[in-house]
Order: sequence, then structure tokens, then C-alpha cells
Amino acid sequence: MDIVGHEKIIQSLKRAIENDKISHSYLFQGPEAIGKKKVAYEFAKTLLCKRRGLEPCNECSSCIKFDSSNHPDFYLVEAEKNTIKKSQIEEAIKSMMLKPLEGNRKIYIIDDSFKLRKEAQNAFLKTLEEPPSYVNIILISTSSENILPTILSRCEVINFIPVEKEKIVKVLIEKYGKKTEEAEFISSFSRGSIGRAIELCRNEEFFNLREKTIETIDEIVKGDRLKVFSDISFFEANKNSIDEILDIILYWFRDLFIYKETNSTDLIINRDKMEILSSQKFLSKDKINDIMEYIMVTKRNIDLRLNYQLSIETMLLKMQEV
Repeated sequence: MDIVGHEKIIQSLKRAIENDKISHSYLFQGPEAIGKKKVAYEFAKTLLCKRRGLEPCNECSSCIKFDSSNHPDFYLVEAEKNTIKKSQIEEAIKSMMLKPLEGNRKIYIIDDSFKLRKEAQNAFLKTLEEPPSYVNIILISTSSENILPTILSRCEVINFIPVEKEKIVKVLIEKYGKKTEEAEFISSFSRGSIGRAIELCRNEEFFNLREKTIETIDEIVKGDRLKVFSDISFFEANKNSIDEILDIILYWFRDLFIYKETNSTDLIINRDKMEILSSQKFLSKDKINDIMEYIMVTKRNIDLRLNYQLSIETMLLKMQEV
């Protein structure tokens, strides 16, 4: 399995295997799509591997069954309709009472464990406190905020951090054939999320959306006030992608601010759009800063489900007023 980054975590897990100090319960915690689940799967596969090495052999019957999602001693619990119910946890606990069918371990991964209902977490507590000796449990979560402190206290917490930009850029160039500037933009835009970067890499619609967003903002910044009301149709048509659109705009003005401040392209994310970016240099740093604040206000208003069209119109008008 190709895992990008997280070398220290992987080495730490290997040391735990080597020293026979594997915890019964882990919480893999960190931002979405940065590789937590991949590392959890590789760790589970290694623990189930019949050769009992520091990495899976990928050849034994256990590894082959794991790869085909057919291993009798591996269990994945996932949310159903955006929640993990008590009945799902009770079913998992029941299966834990049965000894392994193939090796000396049973591995349970609870994905998106922040979606565990409170009653499901309470049902899980006793098992986490005294799991059968052959059971290892890995909770995966973007946040520990919704997880009970009593659950957290029974887990070894491993914090995952965003993958370094250079590593993501390398993967996008070598495996996905992206040009350097494009790979650098995707890496920066995905904020260290390798899964998100690969998803964007494969999504031509995103790049069309980016082109149209930049074109629209350029028209608004340079155009007349009436243009705002004609361009609102773009935001209406792409309402489902508004989070991405607002991030594209935010990064754009962040670049413009840095370019005015440094007169250098070294830290610019939208380096492939320098001609358009340079043409907007007439905006003052104070104005650019104000625009970025208005974008953040708009993001919050939309999250709060305030009037969508009014929020967008206000933001676009403010871009021309400041």
C-alpha cells in the first residue's frame, strides 16, 4: 500500500510490534483524507500477517484475504446514515468474544468514530477497558471533540499531521503526470491532505470551476457594479461547490497580498496565473486584507445557513467597495 508521509508514526508502530508493546486500543486522529485509514489498514494487515514481521509480506494467505476484503479476523465498522449506532457496536463486541479463526489476533477498525452515538460509546466502554487479549481496536477520527473522555483515556492517541507539500507534489508529478506548477497548486489547495490532492488531480471539473472563478473575480474587481448581479448566476449554478469556490477566492487574494508585499512569486500558490494576478496589483494591501475578511464572513454566514444569495451578493459588492 502506498502511504505518503507519516514516517515517524509508521516507525513508532513498527517499534511497538518489534518490542511486543502493541496497545489494545488506538485513536488515529487528524484532518480528513491525510492517510489515517491507510496507515490503520497497513498496521492491521501487518498484525494479521502470518510471517509476523514489521511489514505485511503480501504473500501469505492472511495478506491475500486481507487485500480481497475477505479476512475473517478483520472487522470494519462504518457509519450508517452518518451515524454509528449502539447495535453496530454491540454486534462488534459480540464477535470479539469469539477467538480468532486464522491467527492469534482480531483487528477492529471503527472509522469516523466521532460519529459514534453516545449510547454506542457507553456500550463500548467496558470492552475498551478490558478487551480480550487477542483483540486490537483502532478508532479513526478527524476530531476527538465528540468522543467521551472515558473512551479517550483508554486509547493510545496518535496524532496525524498534514503531509508535507513537497511529498504531495512529488506524487502528483510522478504518478499523475501533473506539471510542477499545477502540482504545487493542488498540494497547497488540499492543505496537506494527500487523499484530497489525488481527488482534485482526477477531477477535471474542479479545474474548470477554478478557471471560471478566477475569471469571475477578475471581472468583478475590474468591472462595474452591475456586473455583480450578472455574475451571481455563476454562484447560484455552483451552489454545491461553494466551499471550494470560496477557498479558491481566498487563496487568490492571499496570493495577491503576498505578491504585493514581497514582489516575488516564491510563495504564490496560483503561480500559473501570474498574468491575471499581476493585473490586479492596483488593489492596496488594506483593500485585499478587507476582501479576505469579507470572504471569511461569507463562509461563516453560509455555514450558518443564512440567505445564500444575499451573502454572495454582499461579498461581491464589498469587493468593489473596499
